Amino acid sequence: MMQFEIFEPALVPPDREVVTIDAGAVLHRAFALPLEHDLIDAIENVTGRAPFRHMVTRRGGTLSVAMSNCGELGWVSDRSGYRYDPVDPESGQHWPKMPPIFADLAQRAARAAGFAEFAPDVCLINRYQPGNRLGLHQDMDEGEFLSPIVSVSLGLPAIFLWGGKRRAERPRRIPLAHGDVVMWGGPARMNFHGVHSVAKGRHPLTGGIRYNLTFRRARAGG
Repeated sequence: MMQFEIFEPALVPPDREVVTIDAGAVLHRAFALPLEHDLIDAIENVTGRAPFRHMVTRRGGTLSVAMSNCGELGWVSDRSGYRYDPVDPESGQHWPKMPPIFADLAQRAARAAGFAEFAPDVCLINRYQPGNRLGLHQDMDEGEFLSPIVSVSLGLPAIFLWGGKRRAERPRRIPLAHGDVVMWGGPARMNFHGVHSVAKGRHPLTGGIRYNLTFRRARAGG
């Protein structure tokens, strides 16, 4: 059973800032920075087999953020709704396996924030271009809510919107830079969150793109 423990500062390099966002929500500044090249290579490898696509919502709209997945399951959106599926609907094949570097990073970040047993089975890979945004939402499609969410930012900076338990609550604006990792779980697991419109810019590794890796436990147990 997933357990929320005390924060373990020894797991975070001494030159990395740690910001407490909320009870159960932590921002590790530059936590993924030492792995930046390997992470970008892994993204390109995964999306070479499961290309980015703009999914359709249940109401027939198209998501502005391009998405792909890797792991045992992938998050899918279409006219029938939102769900996790082991098969990529575009290829009819299983999603690519989660690269070990992805799983290791997610587990270390979760462990540093007190979730020692986090075992992600899915990674959503989102590609933001300037002007793309992600509205306030809760992650509610998982089979259990004991596991945390781990979110890794790469490339262009963004403003993370951190809301409350109700959509009407005004969200806080939290700047995210390349290599930052946000983790939320426990009492913060069901908070509304989103991403403000990404501004134009250029990053040395990703050009005019922001990538976001979101790790979750979609299946109950583990």
